[in-house]
Amino acid sequence: MKTLNLILLFTIALFVSSCQNNDNGNEDTDEEVMDTEMTADNTDESATNNQELIITLEPKSDSDLSGTATFTQSNGQVHLKATINGLSEGEHAIHIHETGDCSSADGKSAGGHWNPTNEPHGKWGSSDGYHKGDIGNFTVDANGIGQVDFSTDEWCIGCNDPQKDIVGKALIIHDGVDDFTSQPSGAAGTRVGCGIIEK
Repeated sequence: MKTLNLILLFTIALFVSSCQNNDNGNEDTDEEVMDTEMTADNTDESATNNQELIITLEPKSDSDLSGTATFTQSNGQVHLKATINGLSEGEHAIHIHETGDCSSADGKSAGGHWNPTNEPHGKWGSSDGYHKGDIGNFTVDANGIGQVDFSTDEWCIGCNDPQKDIVGKALIIHDGVDDFTSQPSGAAGTRVGCGIIEK
């Protein structure tokens, strides 16, 4: 009888020890999964934050335009800062267009305004709708120098969200003024500058 009890106790001890080992194995697996998920989250975060793209603007339609534009992403905001030279004094329009192609002499290879949400053209932030590329107008001074300073959380750099990602688009400078009303592009006139937004 004592032998039987000892065998029974030994069997129970082996069973309990085996269960504890399995639990520890599961905990290790859970920790590995959690570590993997955290790494993936960090990768996604690094793909969408603290990015910077500097693009060169090239002249189109026989203009004398030159300049650069810098897109900087931080804390969920994209900031556009551009310096544009060679335009006449006054107001000029600037938009993001749907295709990152500046190959044509008139800039029309960049396609129409970037409008992933299928809204009407309008002034940025208008309750009546606006394109994600409808940046608006900027002022050129008497020396032919214009500055653009614009920030939004509706863009991202390389996040692969088709409604936010500006990579693969083109920045277009127009000779005329965006009236924020005419469809589909604000009657902004000739495309005199183009730059591809790319990494």
